[in-house]
Amino acid sequence: MDAHLINSDIAPVSLQNRTWNAFSYFSLWVGMVVCIPTYMIAASLINGGMSWAQALLTVLLGNCIVLIPMLLNGHPGAKHGIPFPVLARASFGIRGSNIPALFRALVACGWFGIQCWIGGAALYTILLTFWPGAADVPTLLPDFFGIGLVPFLCFLVFWMANIYLIWKGVESIRIFEVLCTPLLIVAGLVLLVWAYVSAKGFGPMLTTPSQFQSTREFWNFFVPALTGMVGFWATLSLNISDFTRYAKNQKAHLWGQTLGLPLTMVLFAFIGIAVTSATLVVFGETIWDPILLVRKFNSPLMISVFMFAVLIATLTTNIAANVVSPANDFANLMPSKINFKIGGTLTGIFGILMMPWKLLADPSGYIFTWLIGYSALLGPVAGILLVDYFLIRRCRLVVEDLYKKKGRYAYSKGINPKAVFALVCGILPNVPGFLAQVGWMDAGRFPFLSQLYHYAWFTGFGISGIFYYVLSFRPAGDADWLDDAATSDRVSQPEPVAS
Repeated sequence: MDAHLINSDIAPVSLQNRTWNAFSYFSLWVGMVVCIPTYMIAASLINGGMSWAQALLTVLLGNCIVLIPMLLNGHPGAKHGIPFPVLARASFGIRGSNIPALFRALVACGWFGIQCWIGGAALYTILLTFWPGAADVPTLLPDFFGIGLVPFLCFLVFWMANIYLIWKGVESIRIFEVLCTPLLIVAGLVLLVWAYVSAKGFGPMLTTPSQFQSTREFWNFFVPALTGMVGFWATLSLNISDFTRYAKNQKAHLWGQTLGLPLTMVLFAFIGIAVTSATLVVFGETIWDPILLVRKFNSPLMISVFMFAVLIATLTTNIAANVVSPANDFANLMPSKINFKIGGTLTGIFGILMMPWKLLADPSGYIFTWLIGYSALLGPVAGILLVDYFLIRRCRLVVEDLYKKKGRYAYSKGINPKAVFALVCGILPNVPGFLAQVGWMDAGRFPFLSQLYHYAWFTGFGISGIFYYVLSFRPAGDADWLDDAATSDRVSQPEPVAS
């Protein structure tokens, strides 16, 4: 192995250090799902015109779909003990793997900033409860930032709490998730009980019909909404091997994820849907942001308790979902100089620079611009990874060569041109639709491509996967393939028992 391509954070995990069981992954997903963005994405479906049943079905269907690539991409992590950027070396090349890694890292930086902003808003709410004058403190910051001084300071305090956990290491994440899981579930259920009591039952909350006037109008909203649901966890479906490499066996992550993701997502989505519906009954307006909702409570104790729950939920989600991957991705750039702690700190810095308070400016942009937009980048990467690992290599990897400059994954100067070409082919069809969505192009110029953007993840996944398979397919009798398979069985780390 070449020293400049490996460090302790991206090296294969040894068998004795693969200690995560099914409950570890179940707790991980509970901690990541129970967060404000999950609540908000469910609430935004109601805001977009769906009935509660339509919104819940959309959430369930989207998460069942994204669970499939999640479990598949988890297999190489559990089998070979390698993280996502190292896995990407097999298909994109030793140097080319930085392309999908940086795509994933960029999205994670945005999410990291969004979660820190939400946590900072929770701190600001607690501060307002005991010091109402905080709202009157002069802004002092340039108008370009579009944020007050006190909210920004609360944001920085929560940001530093995240950085502290990053420096404590990945094992602290697992422990923190396990300890906080019961608290997060209870807090969500308490909020649901409040909605039930305040609205005098579920009937008034959930009887609001769909606002769509025709079936076509419904489908025009449903398709991009479903893509947004898939895009919500498209990030983790790529880098889930960052976590499954710690699994005791394949069954641990398969059961833990299957039980943890769809069920928890539907439960917390229902809470967001029901509580958002209740706000219309109780306050006469739809409030999709739970932090703004809690500010309407009269009890300082209740506000403090709920905001503390928001802080815990946001912290657990942020560290697990938005730090582990980009930290490894940045480390993949220069393994000899960037470790997990430095990579995580870089994630935090870029998270501030992306000004997350502007990414959450409006609910429609949250789905149609942010979620669908980055799914257009990540869907093609997922298609290439899965085709390469399962169809081309048939789950065989030469682990040592993944850390060698001149190994079998060197390709052409460290880059696999077939993977890059397939990636570009999957991204390009969604570019016109994205430009139209952000207002940089008239949607009428390319109406078909503008509509295709609503299927961004699915389109990119399919096109890139097909192109990569056609370009990379080798007959079963190919001598190089047979040699590759034999070498892989000899060199690759053995898989834990009971896989």
